[in-house]
Amino acid sequence: MELLFLLLLVLLMAFALGSGFPVAFALPGSAIITIGVAAGTGYLFAGDTGAYFSHGGPGQWLSAGVTNFRGIYWEAERDTLIAIPLFVFMGIMLQRSKIAEDLLVTMARLFGPVPGGLGISVVFVGALLAATTGIVGATVVAMGLISLPAMLRNKYSVPLATGTIAASGTLGQIIPPSIVLIILADQLASAVDQAGSLRQTLYKSSTGELSMPSDFSVVSTSAGEMFLGAFLPGLVLVGLYMLFILGFALLNPKSAPAVHEEGTFTCQFAGKVVLTLVPPLSLIFLVLGSIVAGIATVNQAGAIGAVGAMVMAGYRLRDGERGAYSPAIIAILALLGLAVVVSFFGSVNVKLIQSSDDLLALVLAIIAVSLLLIAIFWSGWRTLKLQNTLRGVMVETAKTTSLVFIILLGAAMLTSAFRAFGGEELVKDFLQGLPGGFWAQFLIVMLVIFVLGFFLDFIEIAVVVVPIVAPILLADPEANITAVWLGVMIGLNIQTSFLTPPFGFALFYLRGVAPAVVKTLDMYKGVIAFICLQLVALGIVGLYPQLVNYLPNRSTLLSETAPPPKNPRLQYCMESLVHERFQENGAGILAAIQSAEAIDTSYLAEDLREDLEEGFEKARQAIPLMQAIKDAEVKVAEAAVAYKPVHVEVRALERDALRIEERIEELEVIVSRSGGTGVFTEAQGDRARESIEVLQAEHDALLAQIPSDWKDVYATFSKIQKEENTARLTYRRTVDQAYEPVLELKAILADTDLVASFRPELEALKAEVPGLDPEAAEDAISEMRSRVGDAEGTSDIRKGLSEARKIMRSRQPNAEEAVAEIDKSIAALDADLAWRQKAATEILPQLSTYDAAISDTIGLRQLDRLPTDMALDVAACLSSHRDVSLSF
Repeated sequence: MELLFLLLLVLLMAFALGSGFPVAFALPGSAIITIGVAAGTGYLFAGDTGAYFSHGGPGQWLSAGVTNFRGIYWEAERDTLIAIPLFVFMGIMLQRSKIAEDLLVTMARLFGPVPGGLGISVVFVGALLAATTGIVGATVVAMGLISLPAMLRNKYSVPLATGTIAASGTLGQIIPPSIVLIILADQLASAVDQAGSLRQTLYKSSTGELSMPSDFSVVSTSAGEMFLGAFLPGLVLVGLYMLFILGFALLNPKSAPAVHEEGTFTCQFAGKVVLTLVPPLSLIFLVLGSIVAGIATVNQAGAIGAVGAMVMAGYRLRDGERGAYSPAIIAILALLGLAVVVSFFGSVNVKLIQSSDDLLALVLAIIAVSLLLIAIFWSGWRTLKLQNTLRGVMVETAKTTSLVFIILLGAAMLTSAFRAFGGEELVKDFLQGLPGGFWAQFLIVMLVIFVLGFFLDFIEIAVVVVPIVAPILLADPEANITAVWLGVMIGLNIQTSFLTPPFGFALFYLRGVAPAVVKTLDMYKGVIAFICLQLVALGIVGLYPQLVNYLPNRSTLLSETAPPPKNPRLQYCMESLVHERFQENGAGILAAIQSAEAIDTSYLAEDLREDLEEGFEKARQAIPLMQAIKDAEVKVAEAAVAYKPVHVEVRALERDALRIEERIEELEVIVSRSGGTGVFTEAQGDRARESIEVLQAEHDALLAQIPSDWKDVYATFSKIQKEENTARLTYRRTVDQAYEPVLELKAILADTDLVASFRPELEALKAEVPGLDPEAAEDAISEMRSRVGDAEGTSDIRKGLSEARKIMRSRQPNAEEAVAEIDKSIAALDADLAWRQKAATEILPQLSTYDAAISDTIGLRQLDRLPTDMALDVAACLSSHRDVSLSF
């Protein structure tokens, strides 16, 4: 019966959407009606309102949607969606300020002489508008009103012209900043949590171990990472559009002719190009650049974009009038002033004013900020007074944002109803039961999303389909995909929904402004090629995940908050790179170790000398241990050839058997609660018993298909895997022990001057203690002990101070005994200082040379962060998806 109500839910939703009922009400309405019908049917025919739900009752599932929505979006930490109204405001403000028109006219003149130049100019402007406005409807309408007549007037093919405009307008859905990317990031954040739990459960059931290695965990994503991940695929799509138009023009010159205008390339026109291109490019740089550089979060970048759009609108609405650019010029000067202050004075904090330079920096910063605020308020006043632009933009922003959030709430209700009737488990069982593993599942999901794009809007697909399928795909260890890659792939696929008839919104927008000579059939013909190009781009990004993953990884590893080199996720790639460096410069590293072993360390403290000598010995072991890792990798790869098919077959059988076990457990609950005063009727209990018998037979039949020698095969392969893991752990432990003494001794020698400065302070303390009362003396000694502790390797010096403090703290304080202990600290300092100063002169230069030779290999794990060149290489390595399914 659950399947019947699940079908009813889908049919109700399809009917409501197909009849033109508002999406915001169609989604929750379908859910509420279906849950109500199921509850009523259960009450009439089974005497239980929850009889026809997979579990729970109607009250639970009706409240689940709202509860989930509130729990997800009302958390203080979950602020991703705040960026939506900011970017919507930015896009609408730029659209209302006629900047799109300027770009289209100017770029058409610039690219006109090139074959297919008008079409290429439309794609170029579409990409720029995508990175600024991101609003499909406004972009398509603007292009349809300005570029389409020009293209038709110059004898362009009608299908090519309409297809180019419609496709270019949809670039705003994949080129950041994009609303759909923000929504996908938000949906994927929840999906990652579910996928992590699924993968943890899979690891536990497969290996029997309670904890899963952290490098096997599902990697989450954010709106900022989605923006970075979509940037290169967006450029790939733009490049495909331009190449297609250029190729079409070269093969059919009459269908896309070059357009020559006299006097186009003049100084005046060059100035026009600069004034038209620089402002939107600058805004793109500020918004995306601040995210890439880690200066601003997505929300902060959205605020920057909103303010920048208002400043641009402030001068564009008064174009040609005197003083039109005054607010913009003031804003630019203020930003340059702030940049100068930060460059010369560093960060400015009113609470940390200590010098005249700090005061000067504060004054200059206040002046610059004041000028910036004046420019912003001036621009805001202009947009408010001129054509009432600001009010209109804010009203449209409120409408659009409200629509998005109402749809999100409705989608939460629909997803809740879908789960109420076992839909999620049904989809999971279907996908996991497909032959071909992950990629078969992925292709089916992509096909379903593409087909849904013919009938549904991008928001509906993102908020309904993604929560259901994303956890299943992300949890699969075979492909081990990243959330950002999955999000960008879905985003590229969803983009086709704007072009696919009969409900492609870009087609509707263009039909509304196209002249009567343009037939709807011509528009449908025109978009076919661009839909194919979108699918080609989807295939390219699918085959080369580095296009998506590289920029987010690069940004993360180069940021100020980059993970340390000891992070488990980095180890595999780091060890591959270190192995390459050992291969290239192994002889040089061994020579550096040999030179370091010849350093005279006889006068060092005994523990330091022994640690350093042991570290040199461990360093010699690093290269052979790395080779042991590579040998173990080869063994695993060779064994995996025969093992993987058996592993895949057995895990599939075990997975099916586990699902049956879970169903049996649910039925056993019904049996235990049926009859008498139980929740379920006797008839329901009897049906559950019959189902248990059938399911148990299926369960036993599945387990019987597992090869009889499976346990031996698994044990043999696990042993080989364990040898590789042991080799890696041994290498990591060895290189850590090899490099730690070097860091310790360098830190100790670096504090030589600081230690020397303590001697007069100790002499002063020695003279001061006899004249102080015990409590004051104790405080003075404690303060001195704390300062000495700031220097590395001063435990012997602190020992005497600790004893002196203990004496003054005792019931019978004795100043003379305390002074004697301070004398011991002074003696320890003199002895310590003697070898420190000698070692700083003789050992430190040689040790620094040794450190430089091994820091990016043997010492890499001990660094605070990866060197830039290594970070870039590791980012590239992490960008490929690594199959870890054999560990499950």
